[in-house]
Amino acid sequence: MGIIFLILGSVFVGIASLIHFAIFYFESVVWAKPATWKRFGLTSQEDADTVKPMALNQGFYNAFLGLAGFVGVILVAVPGMQQAGLTLMIYATLSMLLAATVLITSNPKLARAAALQGTAPLLAVIFLAVALFVS
Repeated sequence: MGIIFLILGSVFVGIASLIHFAIFYFESVVWAKPATWKRFGLTSQEDADTVKPMALNQGFYNAFLGLAGFVGVILVAVPGMQQAGLTLMIYATLSMLLAATVLITSNPKLARAAALQGTAPLLAVIFLAVALFVS
């Protein structure tokens, strides 16, 4: 396996996971603050309160994807657990990348958010795929 590509892929999985933990923080921990919900395009506290349950759920979804990515990175470093680690990393980053794709296709005005959410996972998937196919 191409160790350099595995390392690069793992680094980008870590970055993607950190980004998703940050999204969790905004959506599930500090959602009620106007500075937070305004970042998500809402214009009133009433709208933020209406969306709050969905944001909370979505935030935890992002945290779980980030956790899967981090666990994958850890498992890749454990002898005998590399396949499990790769599986988790690829699953988590593909899910993140596909979520970013849904975001931009559902609302092109959210291209910046989709790029933030999807660039690190895209790079991770590319590097991990190369690592799998390089002998």
